[in-house]
Amino acid sequence: MTILPARKRESKLREEDGLGLPIDFFMKAFTTKRIAFGAIIAALYAVLTMALWEISSAGIQFRLSEALCVLPALTPAAIPGLFIGCAIANLLGGTWVDVVFGSLATLIAAICTWRIGKVFRVGLSEKVSLGAKLLAPLPPVICNALVIPFVLYYGYGFTEAFGATGTVAVLALHALTVAIGEAAVCYLIGIPLMLVVNRFPDQLRKI
Repeated sequence: MTILPARKRESKLREEDGLGLPIDFFMKAFTTKRIAFGAIIAALYAVLTMALWEISSAGIQFRLSEALCVLPALTPAAIPGLFIGCAIANLLGGTWVDVVFGSLATLIAAICTWRIGKVFRVGLSEKVSLGAKLLAPLPPVICNALVIPFVLYYGYGFTEAFGATGTVAVLALHALTVAIGEAAVCYLIGIPLMLVVNRFPDQLRKI
């Protein structure tokens, strides 16, 4: 068993836990800046989703609020904001299935996006690598494509899709349409949003 010096042990503990989450973030999760940033993200997500609910929860959906899901690549402070905002929106307009599983999908995607941002060192300078631009939006696309079809089928009763009625076929078609809508929002709107916010790296490091 290797015993690290005290400073190295402290540094290691502050880096991440076994799930790759920023322990330092949770230790300081209730700073004024992080609460404010998370509250802004949560409010924006909830308001955008509710204002455009008809296209945010249908079988063919374009939830514009999902563009915010790329922001964890810049700072982990966006993670709780996205989760809470999604939960509030689903609670106000959706079903319990969406509140639980839809919100968890957003949380998992946000954590994965943060990990991608950490790998590509996004938020440390005004430059964003091509790899980060291509990969940062993928977690919300994949997570939603895997989870939301079941939410649509069992939570909202969308048991038919493009004339198909078989469970497997309908779920597969839901996965396809959700993935297309999510990719369109995250890449066409989310990436430009990330580039704009990333122009302020000094402010991001203070969150």
